[in-house]
Amino acid sequence: MRFKKIFSMLLTGIMIVSMHGAVFASSTEEQIADVQAQKEAAQAELAQQQSNMASLESKKQELESYLEELNAQYTDLTNSVSELGIQAAEKEEQLKTLNTQLEEAKATADKQYQDMKKRIVYMYENGSASMLELLLSSEDLAQFLNRAENIAQISQYDRDMLAKYKALQADIKAQEEQAEEEAQNINELLAEKSAKQQEVQALTASTNENIQSYIYQISASQDEISALNTQISNADSSIYSLLQAAEAEKAAQEAQVAQEAEAAAQSPSDGENYGTEESYDDYSESESDSNQDADDSSAYDDSYTESSDSSESSDSSSEGSSSSSQGTYLGTFTLTAYCNCAQCCGTAGNLTASGTVPTAGRTVAMAGVPFGTQLLINGNVYTVEDLGTPYGHVDIYFNSHSEALAFGLQSAEVYRLN
Repeated sequence: MRFKKIFSMLLTGIMIVSMHGAVFASSTEEQIADVQAQKEAAQAELAQQQSNMASLESKKQELESYLEELNAQYTDLTNSVSELGIQAAEKEEQLKTLNTQLEEAKATADKQYQDMKKRIVYMYENGSASMLELLLSSEDLAQFLNRAENIAQISQYDRDMLAKYKALQADIKAQEEQAEEEAQNINELLAEKSAKQQEVQALTASTNENIQSYIYQISASQDEISALNTQISNADSSIYSLLQAAEAEKAAQEAQVAQEAEAAAQSPSDGENYGTEESYDDYSESESDSNQDADDSSAYDDSYTESSDSSESSDSSSEGSSSSSQGTYLGTFTLTAYCNCAQCCGTAGNLTASGTVPTAGRTVAMAGVPFGTQLLINGNVYTVEDLGTPYGHVDIYFNSHSEALAFGLQSAEVYRLN
C-alpha cells in the first residue's frame, strides 16, 4: 500500500512535468514560427531591395554614359565658340582696316575733286584769253604744241584720277559690305553655339544631380540590405537558441522523471518487490506515453521534423562528446544551408574564410573548430572551411540559392572524424 501511494504521487508528478513540457514546447513552437516568419519576410524584402539596387545601378550607368556624351559635346561646342570668337575678332579688325582705307580713299578723291574744281574755276575766270596768250607767247611751234598738250593732259589727268578714286571707293565699299556680312554670319553662329553650349551645360548639371541622387539611393539600399542580412542572421541565431533551449528543457524534464522513477523504485521494502515490479511496469508505460506527447508538441512545422526526431535519439545518449566507430560524437547540432550568392554572403563569388573555393557536398561553416575538421552528418563527410555560424550550428554549402532555401532548418547528430 505504501508503494502504491508513492507510485501514485510519482505518476502525478510525471504527468505535471509532461504537461509543463507540452506547454513549453507549444510556446517554443510559436516563438520559432514567429521568428521564421520574420526571417522569411526579411528575405523577401532583401530580394526586393537587391532587385531595386540592380535597377538603380543600371539607370546610374545609363546616366553616366549620357554624361560622357554631354561632356564630349560640351567640349566640341567650347572649341567651336572659341574658334568663332577668334574669327569674329579678326573680322572686326578687317572691318576697321577697310573702314580706314575707305575714309582715306574718300579723302583723296575729295582732295582731287577740289583741286580739279579750282583749276576749272581758274580757267573760266581768266577766260580763254589767258590760255591763248599762253599759247601765243610760245617761242616756237614745238613749245606751242607742248603747252597745248599739257593743258589737255592736265584736264584728262584730273578726270582720270577722279574716276580712279571713285572706283577705289566702290571697291573698298564692296569689301566692307562683304566683311560686315561675314561678321554678321559669324556673330549669329557664335550666338547659336553659345546658346547650345549653355543648354548642354544645363543638361550636364541636371544629369550630375540625377547621378548623385541614384548614388544616394544605392547607398541607402546597400544600408538596407546590410540591415536585412543582419536581421536574417539574428533570426537564424534566435531559432538556434530556441531549439537549444527546447532541447535543454526537454532533457532536464526527462532527467527529472528518470531520477524520480529511480528514487521511487528504490524506496519500497523487500516484501513489496513483486508489487513494485508490477507497478513500475505500469509507470514505464505511462512515462513512455507522456514522453511521446511531449515530443509531438515540440514539432513546430514540417521543416523542423528532423530536429525533433534527432533530439529524441540524442537524449538516449550522453550529453557530452563520446567516441564510437563513427568518430567523436559532438552532439545534435542545428543544420542550415547557404550558397555563394550576394543574398547569402553579402557579395557573390567569394572564397571561404579558409581561402578555398566552396564546394557542394564538402564545404560547411561553423566556428569553434579548426579549419579542415571533418564532420560526419547524416552519413556524409563534410569539411569545415568557412565561418559565419556559432559552434553547434552547421551551415552546409549548396550550389544554388534555391537548393539552400529548400534545405530549410534541420538538426542531426554530428561526429568529428579527425
